[in-house]
This record gives sequence, structure tokens and C-alpha cells, in this order.
Amino acid sequence: MTPIQKFEKPLGMRDSFPLINEKKENVRDVGRKFFRSRGFDFIKTPTVEYYETIGKASAIPDSSLFKLVDRQGETLVLRPDMTTPIVRVATSKLLKEQIPLRLAYFANVFRAQEHEGGRPAEFEQMGVELIGDTSVYADAEMIITAAEFVQELGIDDYRLTVGHAGLLQSILLQLTQSEEQVTELHKLLVEKNMVGFEETLKTFNLSEEQERSFIEFIGQASNVDSIQQLSPFIDKTNPKQVTMFSYLQNLSSLLQNAGLSNMVTYDLTLTSEMSYYTGMLFEVFASGSGFAIGNGGRYDGLLQEFNSNVGATGFGLRVDRLLEVMTSTSPLEPHTLIFFDETNYMKAVIEAGKLRYQGIRTTIQCLDSVEDKHAYQTNFTDVQWLIEGDGRR
Repeated sequence: MTPIQKFEKPLGMRDSFPLINEKKENVRDVGRKFFRSRGFDFIKTPTVEYYETIGKASAIPDSSLFKLVDRQGETLVLRPDMTTPIVRVATSKLLKEQIPLRLAYFANVFRAQEHEGGRPAEFEQMGVELIGDTSVYADAEMIITAAEFVQELGIDDYRLTVGHAGLLQSILLQLTQSEEQVTELHKLLVEKNMVGFEETLKTFNLSEEQERSFIEFIGQASNVDSIQQLSPFIDKTNPKQVTMFSYLQNLSSLLQNAGLSNMVTYDLTLTSEMSYYTGMLFEVFASGSGFAIGNGGRYDGLLQEFNSNVGATGFGLRVDRLLEVMTSTSPLEPHTLIFFDETNYMKAVIEAGKLRYQGIRTTIQCLDSVEDKHAYQTNFTDVQWLIEGDGRR
């Protein structure tokens, strides 16, 4: 085994240098104001949770969990998502005090990587959860809130894709011969592996009509502009499918009333690795990123893991991917540098105090301690010199 070098980091871990870190803090500040204005309260949960509760309920593959063992011999995990810990808190205490419950968060989550492939093992998520509301209005609120927050960050070129986990499950069961086949196809849809999907279908020994129906469903039930275009794929003799599709129709009307028609497409093949989604689910895409910058949906099934029968819906946004697509640039923050020598230290302190009182970010620096003065001062918007003689040496 190659010795670990002093400068190396664990697989998938990243440093956030000052400029990137400031951008993340800006997203946090904008998000805090934005979500609180819409009635959401921020919550913070432990970085470390029990494997038996959060680890198993999170729906994150076991191989992607960071595991530890405490002194009592209990297996712990670094939180792999934020929805599951928030549900734990809500079902243990908060739901008894206030329901429906609107909670928001900005937190780091952890997903272990097997190989270094450019994917972070630790990243920030920002999002909201609405717990205790089963209505279509709650789902519409999540999609609309996500869209408005993306716009608040200056991201104008974005799209929303909406699907329904329960409806997809019902259609797949109808077109296949067993739940095992559905599970296999579900995995391929999560990976968006359409070639593998069609090849797997051939191994199921389906009739030509069944296989043709499947191919037609996959090809035509994705990324349509109008919810009515999906009507042919609904079994009108199946009450559950009719009810779920009617729900999507109502949701579509609410999104249209919110002015999002041009931003939304519908995809009955949309699915997620998070197996706890039971109803509506959606993804947010933006120009500049090849991945979804956020996703969410209804996860009533997760509440049942914690012995609660209330409904829940929410979404989370990847902060690192938000930064990739944010096109608006804030003006450079005023930052004054005051160079001083040993005889002018107190003058520099007094002058810096005046500038800071005016709200100007100010750094004082002993001139003789800087090796490359020209390079150093390029980091500031204004440079002042408090030195004897010329001093710009």
C-alpha cells in the first residue's frame, strides 16, 4: 500500500478555498432569508447518526455509507442525506407540537466513494421539508418554491421534470410478470440506461405486444410538455392509476397557474434511487450542468418507517452544482489593505477602525512581512500606505 502523503485527503473529499467558500456562504444567506420568508424554520441535526435508524431508513446503498463504531459498540453513520434525520426529529417530538410542519436546512451530507471519479464524498445540500400535509397543494408548493429559489439565485435557464413514483410502479407491474422484474427495470431507469433497459426486456420472455407496449411507453412517456399526452399510458380500468393520474392533472393546473408551464415537462419514467418516494417526484436541471442540480418529491413511505402515518414532501438542492450554473456575479466586495511599518502600527489600527466602522472590510499588514508585495496587494480593491518615506519597496 502506498503511504499517504501529508497533503492527501480521503477519497472524494474536497477543500473549499476562500472564493468558493464565500459563494457557498452567499447561497446560504440568500436561502435563509428566502425560505424563512415563506414560513420555513431552519433545523440542524447531528452529523453522526445511528446506523439502525438513519442508515437503514435513508435508502442510500450500504456501500455508500460512512460507518463508525462508538465506545458502546453501536454502529454509527455520517448522515447520508438530510430528509431522514429531519423525519426522525419530526416524528419523535415536533409533530406533536406543530403540524403541518415546515422545516429548512443547509448541511453537509456524506456518500462514500469506491474510486476517485470526480464525485464528492461530502457536499452541501440546501432544502425544505413539509411534513403533515398530503394535499396536492403541498406538492405544488415544493415545486414552485424550488423554482422561485433557483430564480432568486439568478439562474434563469432551468427546467423542471415532474413524474410520479407510484404511477410508474403500477405501470411497470402491469407490463411485467413479477416484482423482481420491476426492481431490475427500476434500477436501470435510475441509471438512465435505456440500452440496458431494452436488452433486459428481451430476457423477460414477454409477448411481442407486451414488449412493444414497453418500448412505446419508455419512448413516448418521457419529457412531454402537456400532462394530457400521458393519458394513453394510463389503464382506465385501474382505479389506482386513474386516481394518481388525476392527481398529476391537478398538480399540472396549479403549476400552470403559477406561471411555470414553460419550465415544466412530465416524465412517467422518472424515478429515484431513494426508494421511499411514493408519489410525485421532480428534478431540477439548469444550463451549465450535466446533472440535476436538485430533486424532491413525496415520501409518505419514509414516515411509516418511524411509525407515523402523516404525509410529507420536500426537495433538496446540491450547492456545488448550483455554483456551477449561477451566472450572475456579485460585484467585488470592497476590501482595503493598509500597509504599515513598525512606526505607524497604531496609525494603521486607528485608520482601520474608522473604515470598519463605515462597514468596509479592512486588513492591516506589516509591510516587511510580505515577500511579494505586488502579488499580495492584487487581492484587494484599495491599498493604503502608512510608512516612513516612500516605502513602496
